[in-house]
Amino acid sequence: MDVPIAANVLGTIGAVCWSIQLIPQIIINYRRQNTIGLQRSMMLLWACAGVPLGAYNIAGDFNIALQIQPQILTVLSLITWIQCYYYDDKWSVTKCTAFVGVIGGLFGGIETGLVFTLKTGIEKDRHWPVILMGVISTILLSAGVLRHYWDIYIHRTVRGISFIFVGIDAAGDVFSLISVFFQPKLDILGMVIYATEFVLWCGVFACGGYFNLRPWIQQKLRARREGQESSERPAVEGAESGVSNDVSLHQVPSSTSVFRTPSSVVASRSSVRLETVD
Repeated sequence: MDVPIAANVLGTIGAVCWSIQLIPQIIINYRRQNTIGLQRSMMLLWACAGVPLGAYNIAGDFNIALQIQPQILTVLSLITWIQCYYYDDKWSVTKCTAFVGVIGGLFGGIETGLVFTLKTGIEKDRHWPVILMGVISTILLSAGVLRHYWDIYIHRTVRGISFIFVGIDAAGDVFSLISVFFQPKLDILGMVIYATEFVLWCGVFACGGYFNLRPWIQQKLRARREGQESSERPAVEGAESGVSNDVSLHQVPSSTSVFRTPSSVVASRSSVRLETVD
């Protein structure tokens, strides 16, 4: 379906989403002054994926927004990736800047060479190199997200990652996917690239709901039930035991609380010991 205006508008929206997708994560890292829970391998894989994806989109003569989109992905992924070394490994600003600069320049040179090679192949009616770039970019993008699946499996929670970032990235995939559909020539592999990542992000959303939202809801329901039970007990029962119901409910932190922290556990245990001594 050849609708140039729709392709450009949708491609631009997708590019904008990919332009700002990692900004919430970068801001969170800055505010926390750490990157705990963020997979640096995922960020590096995405930075690498931008190289073959950029070459594929340019050689395939996609709309200008989709040609720029992979370059933005690579730059933001490299920034997020180097934050891991700056905050967690305590690298200096100079070292981080030099390291990212060298890698960025290397990626730019490789992509430029790939574009010329792919276009030359197309002119000679050799399309397998273009297909290969599309496949490689799909594998790298998917591997980046799948790396986070492994972290979810190991820790049984979605830690550290911004779901604002996930939502924006998924939206960028959707708009880019639809944009490819409106290209002069329907590119099946291009649609597979964006659709695959979108499906994987839907899985991360589902894991977040299961591991983070479900325990929070259970804790709320449990607290409500305990509150109802304590209000129904006679006040004399609490007096006879020498300990109020309020104290017994709040001294021991719930094992299902998603807001539980080590400091809160220590404080709770200290208060219990003080009550026992008295």
